[in-house]
Amino acid sequence: MKRLTRRDFLRASALSMGAVAVSTGLSGCLLDSDHRSVAFSHGVASGDPLQDGIILWTRAEPDHDRDRPVSVAWEVATDDAFENLVHSGTTQASREHDFTVKVDVRGLMPGTLYYYRFRTSRRTSRVGVTRTLPEGDVSQVKLAVVSCAHYPAGYFNVYREIGQRDDLDAVVHLGDYIYEYSSDATSYGAEDAEAMGRTFPADNNLELLTLAQYRRRYAIYRADEDLQALHARLPFIAVWDDHEVANDTWRDGAENHNDGEGEFASRKLQALKAYFEWMPIRPVTEGNETEIYRTFRFGNLVDLHMLDTRIIGRDQQLDYLDYLGQSGLDTERFMADLSDPNRTLLGAEQLLWLQSALGGATGTWQVLGQQVLMGRMNLPAEMLLAIATGELDGLPETMAQLAELKARQLQGDPTLTEAELTRINTVAPYNLDAWDGYPYEREVLLAVARQLDRNLVVLAGDTHNAWASNLRDLEGNPVGVEFATASVSSPGLEAYLGLPPEMVAAAEQAIGLLVDDLDYLNINQRGYLVVTFEPEQARADWHFVDTVKSRDYSEDASRAVSRRVPVGGRQLETPA
Repeated sequence: MKRLTRRDFLRASALSMGAVAVSTGLSGCLLDSDHRSVAFSHGVASGDPLQDGIILWTRAEPDHDRDRPVSVAWEVATDDAFENLVHSGTTQASREHDFTVKVDVRGLMPGTLYYYRFRTSRRTSRVGVTRTLPEGDVSQVKLAVVSCAHYPAGYFNVYREIGQRDDLDAVVHLGDYIYEYSSDATSYGAEDAEAMGRTFPADNNLELLTLAQYRRRYAIYRADEDLQALHARLPFIAVWDDHEVANDTWRDGAENHNDGEGEFASRKLQALKAYFEWMPIRPVTEGNETEIYRTFRFGNLVDLHMLDTRIIGRDQQLDYLDYLGQSGLDTERFMADLSDPNRTLLGAEQLLWLQSALGGATGTWQVLGQQVLMGRMNLPAEMLLAIATGELDGLPETMAQLAELKARQLQGDPTLTEAELTRINTVAPYNLDAWDGYPYEREVLLAVARQLDRNLVVLAGDTHNAWASNLRDLEGNPVGVEFATASVSSPGLEAYLGLPPEMVAAAEQAIGLLVDDLDYLNINQRGYLVVTFEPEQARADWHFVDTVKSRDYSEDASRAVSRRVPVGGRQLETPA
């Protein structure tokens, strides 16, 4: 199988460079006369903020004569009436880049609010609002964290909730911005799609394989008014996860790439090209060594390091089923493969970059924005065996039994038998797609953070559930904390395990007891995370909506939860 090399990756992102213009100030907005009807039907967006710059995005699609480019102007001002213009210019939107337009606006002032819009000769886009990163002494940074928006699974009520806030600096999107699946009733999470009017049209209702299909899927997502409104209100800082390509992507393949679907490297390149075209992210070019992993500095308070734990460097995930025989799990072979020091999630180049970034960082808080859970999620082996083999009928009862035994152990009950202790002490990683499947590299990273004495906060998505964990190395030393967001609409653990609503609370309590480093979880609700950084503490606040199956929804305040970590504390606390 052909491997996607670094040069291939650079070429993929460079393919979108023709849609990027650099704006350094006022240069006029001379537009070619164009009698075609041109629509800004996918809104506007901004992203990748710097102290002096921001990426602006739109799509200007003509109704006919699509082989001819569209002349598009942009304007940036410090007021919503656009009386104090600070930037303007023109560029072209062409079929080559799906009529998407990106402008890299430079020479801006730090920590400043800006308004922007796009124009053609006959139409003006909606107005977007964005802001640059602050510099110097910063007293607070507040970020909304989201991931996993499956269009057929539900409405984007979570995006709407975030868009109604006026206290945020940016949205951090940790991936699964789109999903590659169809919206047929038998497809993942799509059983209610038809009833909700969330099916895909016939020309995009197959699994995504080609550039045209990926582009069309982004267009469908970006026609959603809740997502459009959020993009127009706040800058995004984004990385991809697996579904922007295919489920459980790794460096050279994916669980959802099968025989007859062509060469995976080609599919990946097409998916990444569409991503760079449709997302407000700076493309990678020859000479730019940051790739999609990059750092955003919020003055002296926060260094946000966005990582790629999915596509560039990841070795293939292990699978428990590959180690099961007639006598059970081949533990020796499994552990040897799991702990292989050559096994990588980030890849050597990205790991070296991150080590250097942490070493040279100056912010009070060092924050990793990445896709998968870093906290240890070791569960009793008998639970894992039931999950791996799909034998879930007795799982709730098994969890309850194991939780009771674990509670007795924590209370120092001397009557526990050897057999009972074996049941709760024989544990293994629950999710081999997460950092648990790459433990050696996790230890390397935690060792670096501990040696440098950094205030480490890890942000995660991917699982569709909300989690908070203490991060400890193998010797038990506290190193940092992890805050993981629930999904925007994708089903969570309650669906995966087949748990009815009345069993959710007991399951959460059981898992909370059984996983040693886990401090908080919500396994059945969709929502988002707000992380607030201050010089004295970092605080996480989880917010949930009561449904994504109806546009008539409300925030479920009864399930809202907060955790904090004091500067230098390294362990989670519940705010007073």
